[in-house]
Amino acid sequence: MRNKKRHKRSRVIGLTVVGVTALAVGGGALLMTDNDASAARRPAGRQAPAWAAMTVKCPDAATRLSNVPQQARPAVDRELATMDSQVADAYQRLAARGAGADQDWVRTRVLEPLGAQRRGALNRIGNEIGRVASRPSGLVTLASCTVQQAAPASAPAGGATSAPADGPTSAPAGGPTSAPAGATPAAGTAAPAAPAAGGQAQSGPVKADFVDIRRVRPNVKNPRTRANASRGTFSSRCGRNENKHFNSDNVIVAPGVSNGAHHMHDYVGNRGTDAFSTNDSLAASGTTCTNGDRSTHYWPVLRQQDGTKEADADQPGGGTEGNVGRILRPETASISFRGSAVSKVVEMPKFLRIITGDAKAFTNGTANANASWSCTGFENRQLKDKYPLCPKGSKVARTFKFQSCWDGKNADSANHRTHVAFADAKGACAKGFKAIPQLVQRITYKVAPGSLFAVDSFPEQLHKPVTDHGDFINVMSNSLMKKAVKCINTGRKCG
Repeated sequence: MRNKKRHKRSRVIGLTVVGVTALAVGGGALLMTDNDASAARRPAGRQAPAWAAMTVKCPDAATRLSNVPQQARPAVDRELATMDSQVADAYQRLAARGAGADQDWVRTRVLEPLGAQRRGALNRIGNEIGRVASRPSGLVTLASCTVQQAAPASAPAGGATSAPADGPTSAPAGGPTSAPAGATPAAGTAAPAAPAAGGQAQSGPVKADFVDIRRVRPNVKNPRTRANASRGTFSSRCGRNENKHFNSDNVIVAPGVSNGAHHMHDYVGNRGTDAFSTNDSLAASGTTCTNGDRSTHYWPVLRQQDGTKEADADQPGGGTEGNVGRILRPETASISFRGSAVSKVVEMPKFLRIITGDAKAFTNGTANANASWSCTGFENRQLKDKYPLCPKGSKVARTFKFQSCWDGKNADSANHRTHVAFADAKGACAKGFKAIPQLVQRITYKVAPGSLFAVDSFPEQLHKPVTDHGDFINVMSNSLMKKAVKCINTGRKCG
């Protein structure tokens, strides 16, 4: 039996902090703004301020390390996974303290110990790279973290930001389309209940994370197809995870590390995928796809937070890391590949790995965010940073449109991003990149209007919708990939 190392987790509790809105440590810096430092100083009769969730924000070393030599990658990946665990543990210390976390406590008990841990891990990363190449400079600048305030739990739903039609580089002309500021649900759609006044704010989501889809203006704009476009589509029918293949691993980002994702993933396609999978084991595994496609497709589960305890309520990746509630099985999960608007496509290399979206977009910023939330019947309106409230009879829809340009050489890269790219707004790949079939994962769920639901996330990401992401490893046989490319390039609909 393989030895699978499990990171132990303390149970996450609701996080509520008043007073401290920003703290930074590193070189002795301490930043703070304080609207109402403590309840003790509040004048008699004054209304208590909204309890605001706080989280730990750190520079994402994984995205900065784009030139790690192949020989050093296994050790570097393990250190990066350790750094994720360090941040999760620091967040949980902050959460457990709740409203008692004043600035001194946050600095001395959370940020300073975390900074020291990260410096150690970054030094080890530098040493590993230095064994086989030039040691990177400036790694220590990635050690310092801050505490960031999220939106108050009582903020109104609204101000939604649209998702691009085809990845981060192809937003509609004129910029993103938003729902009206402060929008409230239309008649017939109930908003998720906000936490009770004066009570603890949960780790997410909050009312401000939702918007009525009917108040979002249409915003999808696709590039115009040219004469040489590849207009076909190829689909793999892989089910909707009826066999309950779940784990909190991420074999792309944290190979060999159990619970490397710190949140639960849904899988379709390859039956054997976990943190310890290799190219050989993936190629030898069974599949849920009817055409024999052994490719791996996975994404964070969606949970309905209705008080129901899931089987993983006391497990890493589940309830012990704040991922609570009943896991929703998709109503549909479609896997399709489409062509380029301006050219023919070439075959993907076997074992190509692609990640779309950013699991840490709440703290990293939205540069790599590619979540796309909507409702069936309203999919000309796509959201990036809000969950949709769907009217009766409409399903919640998540769509992941993957990068469709490949560097022609590498099946992966050190940061799992630079070997692939999105086409530009006109549908063209940058110089040096080739158009490949664009994977589209589309998942729908039946959610009662007004129900509270959330995507699984790293603990410190507070279940924000902008952190949604999809993952893919191509394990198609060479003959099946040739068939898919021929179908797409000849304008047919196959699968």
